[in-house]
Amino acid sequence: MSESSRDTARGAGWGPSEPGVYRRLMPGRVQKLSWLDPRVLWAARNGVLASWFGDPTGRTRSRLVAEQEAAGAPADKVVRRDVPDHFSFMVVGDTGEGGASQYATVPGLLEAGRDTEFAVIASDVIYPVGSADDYGAKFFRPYKDYPAPVYAVPGNHDWYEDLGAFMRVFCADAPPLPPAPRPRPLTRAWWRTLLWHRARPGDGRRLAEARALRSAPGQRAVQPGPYWAIDAGPVRIVGIDTGLLGTIDAEQGAWLREVSRGPQRKILITGSPLYVDGEHHPCAIEGGGTVDDVVRDPEHHYVAAIGGDIHNYQRYPVDVDGRTVQYVVSGGGGAFMHATHTIPRVSVANVTEREFRCYPLRGDSLAFYSGVYARRLRLRRFFTLTEDQATAVVAERLGIEPTRAPGPDTRLTRRMRLVASLLGAGRRPDRTARFRLPVRKLYTQLFSPGSVTYDPPFFKSFLRLDVTPEAVRLRCFAATGNRAQELDPPVEDEVTIPLT
Repeated sequence: MSESSRDTARGAGWGPSEPGVYRRLMPGRVQKLSWLDPRVLWAARNGVLASWFGDPTGRTRSRLVAEQEAAGAPADKVVRRDVPDHFSFMVVGDTGEGGASQYATVPGLLEAGRDTEFAVIASDVIYPVGSADDYGAKFFRPYKDYPAPVYAVPGNHDWYEDLGAFMRVFCADAPPLPPAPRPRPLTRAWWRTLLWHRARPGDGRRLAEARALRSAPGQRAVQPGPYWAIDAGPVRIVGIDTGLLGTIDAEQGAWLREVSRGPQRKILITGSPLYVDGEHHPCAIEGGGTVDDVVRDPEHHYVAAIGGDIHNYQRYPVDVDGRTVQYVVSGGGGAFMHATHTIPRVSVANVTEREFRCYPLRGDSLAFYSGVYARRLRLRRFFTLTEDQATAVVAERLGIEPTRAPGPDTRLTRRMRLVASLLGAGRRPDRTARFRLPVRKLYTQLFSPGSVTYDPPFFKSFLRLDVTPEAVRLRCFAATGNRAQELDPPVEDEVTIPLT
């Protein structure tokens, strides 16, 4: 087994290494996506409009689901797969940026997933706005050699064009919805409709050509809508659609409660993680209650909840009335990296630093960001922190033992501590009051999108889950973009979840 970032800096992808072959998989011309481009920000405006003028996704989703049922989709939205009691599947989140970081995950994913029954994309299949013509380079081409079906739950970016392209690709080529009635003038809904971003006329003309890249019968997956369940061997996998704002409507909530009943062990896949960055986000259901209420109900028998949206890996083993539910963030499938070094010392739901896991390690995240902004600001001598320096300063700020010990000659200086502060490195809870700026929010919305790089290490990740009647073995694999990690993807985290 290859070294991981928890073992050595080389295992993390630092230092000279043979570059991977992922670039051979990429199209000859790749359009680089800049999240700081005003045109991209304007195209992705629907989330802001929904928060200002009301969120229409619940009504749109209800119409989409009704159309699917009229076309013959099962009313219970359950896909029943004939798999053996011992089988495996992949989970990869937030994939569709279309650049080097997405393609860098592919060789390792194919290696680790070559004997799996299917894969699930957890959130944001296509960036920036879920356009149909982007599916060729950002879905069909990168996964053309994955031989099994791929299912998906949409993220907020898939909803920026009202989920039309997502439904065409994953739901039996669903036709576009007829226009909704126009709202009364000068109402909030009228302003929202006036400013709403919609698909370009003729979008999807290249979709048929793109489909040919994944046209084998064994690759075909038809799901009954944007939310669904898969019965596979001893488990039921439940996928929910959290729309533009990370909530679900009452109709989907009623379905979730119904499909969660019974003794079968269940795994939730969601576009919005329930525990992330040391905080609990239970995900509201319209009309009352939360998704996490459903997960925690002992009669529903959930053993894990896996969410995308945040572009890294995190795991929180939460004790729920004497049983452990594994809450996982898995959004490292291809988009820019969300920082982990901004996560404060973890103390949530009785999960502490001893139980918490993340990838990239916080020190590697800080070293990565210091290099990015050293280049952007042309302040290399001041901003750049080595991986050992970053690991040491993070350990000091959080008051923890580093996962990977820095070299014995590493000495902290005032410059290193200042850089860590400027880049928002987390602190211990007893020192949070001194650090009042909403750093993690700034990183999520501003600094992280500006961290797109085109050279290793990328710090991407994906999951493989091996299911037996007795247990689920969940492993997080790393993808750095280096050849060694393509040939033998390192395991960054592993946990066995009992089912009996």
